[in-house]
Amino acid sequence: APAGPTSAEGAGAEAAPEAEPLATPTLRVRAERIDRFVNQAGEIGVARSRVEGELRSLRRSLLDLTENVIRLRNQLREVEIQAEVQMQSRIAQAGTQHTDFDPLELDRYTRLQELTRMMAESVNDVTTVQQGLLHNLDGAELALGSQARMARELQQGLMQVRMLPFDSLASRLYRVVRQSARELGKRAALDLRGGRIEVDRSVLEQMAAPLEHLLRNAVAHGIEAPAARLAAGKAETGNIELTVRQEGNEIAIEIADDGAGLDLERIAAQARARGLLGAEERVDERRLINLIFVSGFSTAREVSAVSGRGVGMDVVKAQTAAAGGRVEVASSPGAGTRFSIRLPLTLAVTQTLLVEALGRGWAVPANMIVQAMELKPDALQAMQQAHGTEWQGEHYPYRYLPRLLGDREARPAEARYSWVLLLRAGAQTLALHVDGLRGNQEVIVKNAGPQLTRIVGMSGATVLGDGEIVLILNPVALAARAAAPTDEAHAGLFGPAAEAPPPLHLPTVMVVDDSLTVRKITGRLLEREGYRVITAKDGVDALEQLIDLKPDVVLTDIEMPRMDGFDLVRNIRADARLHDLPVVVITSRLAEKHRRYAAEVGADHYLGKPYQEEELLALVARYARAGEA
Repeated sequence: APAGPTSAEGAGAEAAPEAEPLATPTLRVRAERIDRFVNQAGEIGVARSRVEGELRSLRRSLLDLTENVIRLRNQLREVEIQAEVQMQSRIAQAGTQHTDFDPLELDRYTRLQELTRMMAESVNDVTTVQQGLLHNLDGAELALGSQARMARELQQGLMQVRMLPFDSLASRLYRVVRQSARELGKRAALDLRGGRIEVDRSVLEQMAAPLEHLLRNAVAHGIEAPAARLAAGKAETGNIELTVRQEGNEIAIEIADDGAGLDLERIAAQARARGLLGAEERVDERRLINLIFVSGFSTAREVSAVSGRGVGMDVVKAQTAAAGGRVEVASSPGAGTRFSIRLPLTLAVTQTLLVEALGRGWAVPANMIVQAMELKPDALQAMQQAHGTEWQGEHYPYRYLPRLLGDREARPAEARYSWVLLLRAGAQTLALHVDGLRGNQEVIVKNAGPQLTRIVGMSGATVLGDGEIVLILNPVALAARAAAPTDEAHAGLFGPAAEAPPPLHLPTVMVVDDSLTVRKITGRLLEREGYRVITAKDGVDALEQLIDLKPDVVLTDIEMPRMDGFDLVRNIRADARLHDLPVVVITSRLAEKHRRYAAEVGADHYLGKPYQEEELLALVARYARAGEA
């Protein structure tokens, strides 16, 4: 009798190791708190970018210090040589006066030798400090890089907490198709593919209603009645495929049905009835398809709970744009309609390229950029005249960003090189001409507010490390809206003639001086007056830059390493392209022979240091007006 319990206990002991482990503990956290953590992690990135900017400025200053130390050491060596020559002459004189002593037995060093040696020691001390600063800067950059990696891992971990599988919407979407088919007396089946792909929770929340409406439309307008499908040789039950896939930093959602496709003739008739099209106006298929997104537009013959109310498709497009995405439509008569929606993987953080236009910064999502091109003026002009360019078998129409932003008078400034970005969004392409590039940066997407949310082409806003507020643009959407012939104001602003603006001549001054301080002070003075300033540290550097550009006037010093100001003027006058370039000599050499020699080699004007700012600005303004004329 006692054997039974004993054997049962033994069996339990043997089974215990095979028991399933305890479930992983979970913790419920409010979504708002997770969002706040993600934003705070993003703010760490913003602060880091500010520190990186300060370190870049510090490195530039240290490089300038290095150049000055090298120049100072060379000048000191020349002083030492001169002092040595003087000492040798003194020794020779002493040899004639003191024949009883060997010249080396007399201490003939003067105060000049002592000073040069003390200065050499000081220069060595400054070099040691400078090298120490460079070493500390390298260490700071390494530490900042390590901190950036940890912050990025923290941010990605928090982002994973925000992600939800697309399948979390599956029950709602299946129910929408089932109820719509039952109300309309049709038969339809939904096939959901890629539901395990994870999407940002806020993206899913924003897109739930638009997806439901697209599915209702597919049943109401796309899928035919069972009898009509059988007559067309199709299966009695219509099929709707909803495919979700991840492409880089985007989520692609496609809703395709095997119905009748868009009734373009009925769309055109409804558009003419509402005055959207002229009675005899002929339009292409793309424009007719885009009419379904007009507010209040509907082709339903009767109003029901599912269709015919004239609301929905405009909201779909607006909410997709508010989520930073875009929607495209393709239709084939008798074969069905396909809606393609592309959304950002997350609305919190994105990689962007910072560009310049209209004197301020703008951000373009990096996943739209196919290629960045640096073009010379003749290549840019050829692109403008052709209204675009071909790249890898695709045509990219040309647009100038300030024009897309609404400034009809904006013109690009003359420059050695111009930046053009080749962009692609879905099937749409664009060659975007910008005024300048600031570089790549990971930014925290902020809510731009209700005033900007519904504007086509505005994907949000961000705050840079220096506090500047930058809007995140979708230039492809801006160009598509600008090219729409339904908008008369935009048609006049963004027509082909307006997209090839002539370059704006910005008065350019070249400042040539071996002194960094002089270059900075003169450059800031001229920039305050609206001039574009180019600097060169000596005559050789100036000639190298003059190969690709021709400024309106050159301001040059005389005494410079490698090539002095006289040789620079002589080379400019000997060049057929530059021989008429005005040159103003600014120097501390005020002797008459220097003035005469400057005039002989071809200098237009001679100023002494320190110069009067009013006199210099008057001279520059006179020569700039002459160059513009």
